[in-house]
Amino acid sequence: MLSRLAKQVQTSFPDLTGVKVITISVSMVALGMLGLRHLGIFEGMDLSLHDRMVRWSDGNDRDPRLAFVMITEEDLRNLRKWPIPDRQLAQVLERLQSFQPRAIGLDIYREFPVEPGHEELVAQLKKPNLITIRSIDALAGTPPPPASPPDRHGFNDIAIDPDSVARRNLMFAQSKDSGTLFSFSLRLALLYLAEEGIFPQASEANPDYMQLGDEVFYRLGEMSGAYRHLDAAGYQVFLRYRTPRGLAREMTLTDVLSGEIEADWIKDKIVLIGSSAPSLQDRLLTPYSPILSGDGKMPGVVVHGQMVSQILDAAMGERPLVWFWPEWAEILWLCGWSLCGGLIGWQFRHPLSLSIAVGLGVGTLGGGCFALFNASGWIPLAAPALGFAIAVAVVVTYQSYEDHRRQQIVMRLLGQNTSPEIAEALWRGRENLLKAGKLPGVKLTATLLFLDIKGFSTVSEKMPPEDLLDWLNEILGAITQEVLAREGIVNKFTGDGVMAVFGVPMSRLLKAEVELDAQHSVECALAISHRLDRINQMCRDRQLPTIQMRIGIFTGPVVVGSLGGKDRLEYGVLGDTVNTAARLEACEKQRQPTDCRILIAKETLVHLQDVYEVESWGPIALKGKQQLVDVYRVIGLQR
Repeated sequence: MLSRLAKQVQTSFPDLTGVKVITISVSMVALGMLGLRHLGIFEGMDLSLHDRMVRWSDGNDRDPRLAFVMITEEDLRNLRKWPIPDRQLAQVLERLQSFQPRAIGLDIYREFPVEPGHEELVAQLKKPNLITIRSIDALAGTPPPPASPPDRHGFNDIAIDPDSVARRNLMFAQSKDSGTLFSFSLRLALLYLAEEGIFPQASEANPDYMQLGDEVFYRLGEMSGAYRHLDAAGYQVFLRYRTPRGLAREMTLTDVLSGEIEADWIKDKIVLIGSSAPSLQDRLLTPYSPILSGDGKMPGVVVHGQMVSQILDAAMGERPLVWFWPEWAEILWLCGWSLCGGLIGWQFRHPLSLSIAVGLGVGTLGGGCFALFNASGWIPLAAPALGFAIAVAVVVTYQSYEDHRRQQIVMRLLGQNTSPEIAEALWRGRENLLKAGKLPGVKLTATLLFLDIKGFSTVSEKMPPEDLLDWLNEILGAITQEVLAREGIVNKFTGDGVMAVFGVPMSRLLKAEVELDAQHSVECALAISHRLDRINQMCRDRQLPTIQMRIGIFTGPVVVGSLGGKDRLEYGVLGDTVNTAARLEACEKQRQPTDCRILIAKETLVHLQDVYEVESWGPIALKGKQQLVDVYRVIGLQR
């Protein structure tokens, strides 16, 4: 039976276990993730995860090389006029210059004179360390101040991502009216670095890339990091912010005009002048916005300061630029985590162990990405994490489906010969049955029932073979029903006989369980006896000889497991208990007081608890047994 079971299970399913299942599942998941990644589905998620890691990272201290002069709402109320008149702006610049800054960045558009004091402002704008701003497209935007030399103004346009967050530093751009332009932040940084003896040069590795000090500024491409189809026009690098608050000392415009500043706040620093007043609307969303108060936006002049700080850090070897993996490495990274998910889904079946393994996998992935992020690396997280989770789900789902289908087959095959409870127990041992092709031997206490049809030869002489087979199957089918109804297993049919076992394959550890098996076997024998009355009536109606049955029942230790080899396998029950039950059925054949004779031994009687009426036949020497066996005939239930 088990041989037929194993073969049917194996031929009912394609060979998609192990390596094949994982390979197919991982390939499907990885290809799907790569397709979605190419379409940019994960870009928003990865950018959001990047921002979260920015906020989790330890921010650096303020940059001592910078200082800010902020135009606040209070300054606007004090001025009572906007734009600020040229004379007052000139006074601010003159006072700052008196403290010998390395560079001053004026983040205020000044294309037209704002009298009075325009000539005074022109004199200040011609200072060699003053950088002014313009738009990249001066024709459609704002041109630089006319008095500012071309090599001392830079564009202040900031690259904004689709979610309105500033994450990129645009360092060079092409202008229709002026050719290649430097950014405002780059101009300021180069003035400072010149004092350190650091000047821009073409990288030896790639002349298309700018190098400052030992740092090569690799430009962003369309597919850098999590970006898909990025507008990479100009020369952009990824912006890594230094700190969310207090990047550098801040002074107000009123502080400068009133002289409430000190020389060491300004000397040898880059001073940026710009607006922090919300009413002037020069504020931007950044990765820090969710944790900043108010509108969560950072003043534009501070964002430029973050860019200046990043360039200085990179050029002076203090903080490297953000780096990315090449496209092939990111593909391997995604495929590798999909494979990891497939292996976990295949290896772990128990919900607890599966949950722990998945948690460790996700934690390792997230922790690895965060560790690399703190080392200035930005690698994809969303697609590998989703690929990992989906691969686990696909493999687990496949295994659940496979188990369900195989269980249906096993339960259907076993259910023909066993009770549902026993079939379920055998299903729990399917790993040995389906993989090793056998069940290991188990020692337990069981009750054996042997049945033989007396007079079968006489009946067979009077019936054609095909009719005889139908008649015998009808009788054996009725016997099987009674066995299965009492949690027994029909172990084998011996032509005109049956061997049934009660108490397998589950190990019986409690006395009450052994007693229940013994009671079930006797109940089954009595039920078969009642069925025999109907069977004989059927024989008389067909003008066939009536039959009699002999049943022997014995309780004792047995060993159960699979017998045979790979080509022929059956569920075997071995031990002296089996032999004794068979000898009970065959003993004293001439003594047949009823059509169905039921004999048990004392070893079974002790478990019946005086429920049944029995007749003692005394000690009998069974064939092949050296010791006498106390034999009893079961008459029926106690009255």
